[in-house]
Amino acid sequence: MPMPFSSPDDVRPEVAAFEPYEPGLSIEDIRRRYHLERVIKMASNENPLGVSPVVRAALERGAASVFRYPQAGNPRLVEALAARLGVEPARIFVGNGSDEVIDLLFRVRAVPGEHNAVAFRPCFGLYVTQARLAGVELRRAPLNDDFSFNFDGLLERVDANTTLVFITSPDNPSGRLAPARELLRVARALPPACLLVVDEAYIDFAGMDDADEKESLLRHLDKTPNLALLRTFSKVYGLAGLRVGYGILPPRLAEYMWRVRLPFSVNLLAEQAAIAALGDESFHSLTRRVTAEGRAVLSEGLRALGCAVLPSHANFLMFAPPKAGPDARALHQALLERGVIVRGLGGYHLPDWLRVSVGTDDENRCFLAACADILRPCSLRR
Repeated sequence: MPMPFSSPDDVRPEVAAFEPYEPGLSIEDIRRRYHLERVIKMASNENPLGVSPVVRAALERGAASVFRYPQAGNPRLVEALAARLGVEPARIFVGNGSDEVIDLLFRVRAVPGEHNAVAFRPCFGLYVTQARLAGVELRRAPLNDDFSFNFDGLLERVDANTTLVFITSPDNPSGRLAPARELLRVARALPPACLLVVDEAYIDFAGMDDADEKESLLRHLDKTPNLALLRTFSKVYGLAGLRVGYGILPPRLAEYMWRVRLPFSVNLLAEQAAIAALGDESFHSLTRRVTAEGRAVLSEGLRALGCAVLPSHANFLMFAPPKAGPDARALHQALLERGVIVRGLGGYHLPDWLRVSVGTDDENRCFLAACADILRPCSLRR
C-alpha cells in the first residue's frame, strides 16, 4: 500500500528526492558578482551569431498576432520540417524544446515500476531527471575512459523490460560522434519492443555536409522501425530562448504523443520563428562554418597551453587544464573573475574537466587570452 499523504503540501517520493537541473551561470549574475562591464558567455552551447535576421523579421511581423492561440498541432511547422528532412509528416512531433519530447517519451513509453530505460554515464541531465519523475529506473553504462561509446556495455544493461535506450550523438559534454554503423547495430540488438532514441541536438555541427550527413540515422528510419531521432532549434538555428524541439518518430508513436501533449506548448511566435529559420539556408550554413572554424581555433589554442582537449563534432569542446597549473575548478573560477563564463562539469561527475562553447572570433580570442593569462605563469614556474 502506498504511504498516505499527511499534509496538503506533501508530494510524491520521486519529487521529494528531486535534484533540480543546474543551468549555466548568466551574464548578469557574473557582471553583478564581480563588478564587470563586459562578460562573455561560452557555457550553454548557444549560437554565437545570435538570431537570423530573417527570424527577427518574422518575429516582428508576428508580434501583433500574439493574442491568438497557435493552431493546434502546429501543422505549418510539421509540414516545413517534413519537407526539409524528407520524411512523412506523420513522423514529426513538435515540442516545447526537445526537453518536452524527452519527458513525454518516458511518460508515454514506460510503465512506472515495470519498465526501465538505459543511457550512458555521463549523459544529458534531463534523461536522469525525467526518468526519476516518471518513476522509471534509468540504468546507466559508463563510457570508455577516453569518453568514446561502450556500446557493448550499454547493451548489457538492456533486458526484456527495457523500453527506451538513449544515445546522444554528438555526445554532451564530450562532443564525440557515434558511428552510424554502431548505432544501427545497437538498434538491431534491442528487444523488439524497445525504442532506440538517438538525440541529434548537435548533428548539424558534425560535418560541413547537410545535417543528415552519413553519421546521422535520418536516412535509415524506414529500415529501422525501433528508431527515433531528437533534434532542436536551440543550437544551429539560434532559438534557444523560444524553446522549439522535435522528434522524428515511428508514426504510431507520434500520434500518441500528439494526443497527450499540452495543446499549445509551442507558442505562436516560436512556431513562426522556427518556420522562418528553416528557410534561411545562408544563416544555417554560416553558423556551421563559423562553428567549425572557431572549434579548430579553440582546440589548437588550448592544446598550445598544455590542456587536454577531446575531439569534438559539436559546437563545444571538453578540455582539462594542464596538471602543472590550477585544477579545473580553480581555472573556472579564475575565468569567471575575468568575465568569461564556461561550464564546469561537476554536475556530470567530471570535476577535472570543463566545457567551452564556440563563440565569435572576438569571444574565442578573449577566452584564449584569459586562459593564457591564468595558465602560462604556472607553466613558467615548473
